[in-house]
Amino acid sequence: MDINSILSQLGVTTKETVYMSITPGVGLEVIQLDIQAKTVKNYGFRPLEYNESLRELSDINGFKDAVVDLFDELKINIKSNIVLNVPMVLMGSKELPILLGDDAVTEALTSEAEQSYIFKRYEPTISWVDASTSQNGETRRLFYSAIQKNVLDDIKNALAELGAKLVGVEVSLMSLIKALIFSGYLEDQTKDGVSWNLMIINQTGYSICSMLGKRIVDYYEEPLAIKSFEGDEIYNAINASAQIALMSFPANYLYVVSETDLVSAEILTSRLQADGQINYIENNQYKKHDVIPVSLEVLEETAHKISLEAIGVAVANEVNLPVRFNFLGGATGDGAKDDPDELVHVVLGSYEFDISPNIAKVYSIIAAVLLVIPMLLLAIIFPIIGGQKQKQLDEINSKLSGVQAEISNLEDEQNKSKDFDVNSEVKRVIGENRSKLMAYIAIGDSVPKKLWLTYFVAKDDGKFNIKSQAKNVEDVYTFYKNMKDSLINTQLRLHKLELTGNSEGEEDIVPLSSSNYDFEITNMSEADMNSPAETPQNNEESNNEENNNKKGKLINKPLINNDESE
Repeated sequence: MDINSILSQLGVTTKETVYMSITPGVGLEVIQLDIQAKTVKNYGFRPLEYNESLRELSDINGFKDAVVDLFDELKINIKSNIVLNVPMVLMGSKELPILLGDDAVTEALTSEAEQSYIFKRYEPTISWVDASTSQNGETRRLFYSAIQKNVLDDIKNALAELGAKLVGVEVSLMSLIKALIFSGYLEDQTKDGVSWNLMIINQTGYSICSMLGKRIVDYYEEPLAIKSFEGDEIYNAINASAQIALMSFPANYLYVVSETDLVSAEILTSRLQADGQINYIENNQYKKHDVIPVSLEVLEETAHKISLEAIGVAVANEVNLPVRFNFLGGATGDGAKDDPDELVHVVLGSYEFDISPNIAKVYSIIAAVLLVIPMLLLAIIFPIIGGQKQKQLDEINSKLSGVQAEISNLEDEQNKSKDFDVNSEVKRVIGENRSKLMAYIAIGDSVPKKLWLTYFVAKDDGKFNIKSQAKNVEDVYTFYKNMKDSLINTQLRLHKLELTGNSEGEEDIVPLSSSNYDFEITNMSEADMNSPAETPQNNEESNNEENNNKKGKLINKPLINNDESE
């Protein structure tokens, strides 16, 4: 466990690093990325006036107000470290003697930058890198970039007044390239040995950055009064102007980025005449999709504003480029560095206070010692307790294995015997009782008023035999039809239908008229109806039953044959 982890657990918090971008056409952007997932997890913007002709902020107070609003909206502590992307002011290259010292190089490049109209009024802040791939020879080629010193100081002071600290500055060209690499758009172009050109269209003209893999080979900027053209004239003007420049930078790929709403990169690429494969991306109102996925916390309308520069400054430390400008004297974009004089905010329960980092580290070391001692004691005691518990667990596992073996033996014996299967027997009994129950329900629902049953039997195999009498044929038909509809798939049939007269004494049982219809409904075969179980045991019993049936009497038997139903 390192000191920073201990400080974090104790509530000692260092300043958070926040990434911001001054983007013409959008304003001031604040962005937070999930680097591992490559998604935008938090984002906000505020309109901000920027003078593209002079390449400086129009109103520093407006910048401060935008910072306060965005930090409040995104719920970010204003006392943070800021890495800021700014629009490219000036970039160039120059060959100087290899023996020239750094101070002399800076002085020479400052004199070169002062030839620009922008720095005739303001002192430049210079950052340069050595672009030479070989130290052979007497000269080396340097790429340099410059920002107005007064603009940089105004931004630093404005952030300091709010409690923030500017710790890194990126220029838009580098941020744009890093965003395209991070999002996977330049996978083929940035391979070693591949030559390609990046063409950027903005409000004041266009620039071409010639690259070999990730290394800058040359840079060219062409002013063009884009606002003075109407309709398609601008595409013809850019095409005519860029042809000569592109011929000077032959490459395998051309990547076009439009940062102005006046020019569509898609339309421009269809008209450009250049060798190699041409790709494009819109960094303006013509944007059709997000460069990288955006979390649901960011509104769709707001997410559409996210610029390549904002993404690029947020991944400044994740994408390595040989060219890395530094305008603050430290490593550009490296984030917060511990300042011996900067206080650290500490939160312990309900108490909050500020202490210096050195004192915080002393306290953290003391706290670490106090935490380590109990941990050592636990490290000694736990193995002893763990050994005892493991022994008990082994005994339980041994007993469990024995029980499982006995269960397995019993299951094997049962499978071998095949004597009695509880589940199948339960299913069989339920099925048989259900068919009989359905027969009872069907009879109860189907008997007309002038019809009565004289005999009924239901067998376990779903066979039924019903003997009845009725006053008229309509009742017989109604009863028969209802039974057929109720007992589906039982194949009931009308086995017998005959007309009979009243016999003496019949009125004592059922007050009927002179004649009745005697009928029989069954799905049994002739063999089933004449089976021994249905045959009377002696002639006297048979004669009595036959006489009773002829009289329409329900004999002294249950409706269900108990022997068969059981």
